Amino acid sequence: MQQIINFMIKNSYRLLFLLLLGISFSLVIKSHSYHRSEYVNSANAITGAYYEKVNEVNEYFSLKQKNKDLASENALLKQLLFNKKDTVLTSKTLFRNDLNNYNVVVSKVVKNSFNTRENYITINSGKNSGIEVDMGVVNDKGVVGIIEKTSPNYSTIQSVLNTKSKIHAKIKNSEHFGTLIWDGVNVGFAQLTEVPRLASFKPGDSIVTGANSEIFPENIPIGKIDKIYIDKKTNYYTINIRLFNDMTALGYVYVIENKRKKEKRQLEKATIAPK
Repeated sequence: MQQIINFMIKNSYRLLFLLLLGISFSLVIKSHSYHRSEYVNSANAITGAYYEKVNEVNEYFSLKQKNKDLASENALLKQLLFNKKDTVLTSKTLFRNDLNNYNVVVSKVVKNSFNTRENYITINSGKNSGIEVDMGVVNDKGVVGIIEKTSPNYSTIQSVLNTKSKIHAKIKNSEHFGTLIWDGVNVGFAQLTEVPRLASFKPGDSIVTGANSEIFPENIPIGKIDKIYIDKKTNYYTINIRLFNDMTALGYVYVIENKRKKEKRQLEKATIAPK
């Protein structure tokens, strides 16, 4: 306290000058509308810039929650999309017979391998969220893989980048289909095998999931045709596909439940059962 008193005594003239200067500024601002408006504008500019920076900081720290909310919203939109009769139709009509065929669960990738021949992905949702084995997994760019195993709170996905992976796929705008596999060579490419020689297509055409798939809705994007080969052993085409997905950088994903899958499997099993 004594130091403060000494400081005020030592700088009394300076402090008095600043006090009088402040009073004079106050009187000028109050008595002249022009000066008052300029002061207000300057103050607003300073406080506006300050609050803008504060808002930017708050938005940065809230990005995690915003991303989670956005992923949940996308899940609802995808559920509506998958429940349409055809996911590439331009019509916005929802067909009553196909409503509620699919459920969509949003989840986040917590582990992702892509440098072996049999790659798996771990997500932070499991049985408690309704996820089961053999459900399809996609993201905003296309197919990611198929659920391999589940625990109460986690699931593993057999990645598209797995040499054991086999997914029914077709050439977009065509009924010619094949089997999507991965040869274990390049993480940016997969292969569509067993494509009939009668099929008509060209490099740049899109590859999507097929109608025969009971795991994925039809027409989910996979990639674009890069190169075309003829398998000399089978005389079928093998197509090299550049994947839409960057499988080395996955965030939020969507797990798809086809609620009619079991019914379809049971009927097909009964149909082909030996008499």
